[in-house]
Amino acid sequence: MSTFQLNEDQRSFREVLRRFVEDKIAPAAAGYDEREEFPWDSFNACVTMELPSLGVPAEHGGQGADTVTQAVMVEEVARACASTAVTLLISKLGMLPVINFASDELKDRYLPRIARGEAQASYALSEPDAGSDVAGMTTRAARDGDHYVLSGTKYWITNAGISDTYTVFAKTDPEAGHRGISCFLVEKDWGVKVPKLEKKMGLRASPTGEVVFEDVRVPVENRIGEEGQGFYIAMHTLDRSRPTIGAQAVGIAQGALDYAIGYMKRRNQFGRPIADFQGLQFMLADMAMRIEAARGLVYRACALVDEGDPDHELSKIGAMAKCFAADVAMQVTTDAVQLLGGYGYTREFPLERFMRDAKITQIYEGTNQIQRVVVARQLLR
Repeated sequence: MSTFQLNEDQRSFREVLRRFVEDKIAPAAAGYDEREEFPWDSFNACVTMELPSLGVPAEHGGQGADTVTQAVMVEEVARACASTAVTLLISKLGMLPVINFASDELKDRYLPRIARGEAQASYALSEPDAGSDVAGMTTRAARDGDHYVLSGTKYWITNAGISDTYTVFAKTDPEAGHRGISCFLVEKDWGVKVPKLEKKMGLRASPTGEVVFEDVRVPVENRIGEEGQGFYIAMHTLDRSRPTIGAQAVGIAQGALDYAIGYMKRRNQFGRPIADFQGLQFMLADMAMRIEAARGLVYRACALVDEGDPDHELSKIGAMAKCFAADVAMQVTTDAVQLLGGYGYTREFPLERFMRDAKITQIYEGTNQIQRVVVARQLLR
């Protein structure tokens, strides 16, 4: 049975990280969101704290922290700034295929730079007409001697234009469906183009864009795994990254709840703080219960990753964790805006940002509808 109680080291880490986030990340969050600007100062502060190294194995220059500890980190950063949290999440996502499937040479070449914060990574799977339907991708990789020639367009790519490497999925055998997909690590200087960045509702300090590959030559040694293994690599990776998206959602929800509680203690109506009104107290209680339930499910999924998924439950539990936590984040942030009334609807207060940021957690790394499909299929096997 998986355990998801934090140990003493993890609790101490949370306390240290919360102080760091309140000092270095929270004050800048609204400004970066308003300017739609990559949060370089916040990211560099995270590098100073060695946060990008948490998920990199120790033998490749990282700390090799367990997935539960990584979830604590994501949650605490997202509690103040979801955009900064995703800058840490996306490099881990981009490097998970390298960690789990790449050659030692690729690991030695790329992972230490990610751990030191000298490089960032993106994960390029989705396309304009191939989001949930991964097998429908049209990006091609044709073998040409000791290189592959990569051509195609990827969409909704987090960190587009910022990342130094792109983990790209492309068809090496167009007639083989999902069995014809392979995975490659592509450096931005090899001809990667970013013609468009999206104007988004939330996560506005995290760039999301279109990434185009026009006859980009990729050395054979930069293929991750074997030809035709790409679909399996993609699904294996998402199973292990979705729980940390759940952690991001929990952090967003917790940040909204914490702010709403503080506001309710200060705001007076009818001669007393609105925190005294039982109807509003019940809303707070429901929000807190949902967050705690989501956190427990997220930690359980992360513990399964750390244990190596001994009972083959990770696909189901990871999908549950991501889906449930994302729905909780959307509901809690909506209720938090309601608790502030008109003030919650204004940019002077952070809750409208939390609400906008929460929405994407129901969409990326597999929509919550897809997560429900995954859960149902696992139950009906």
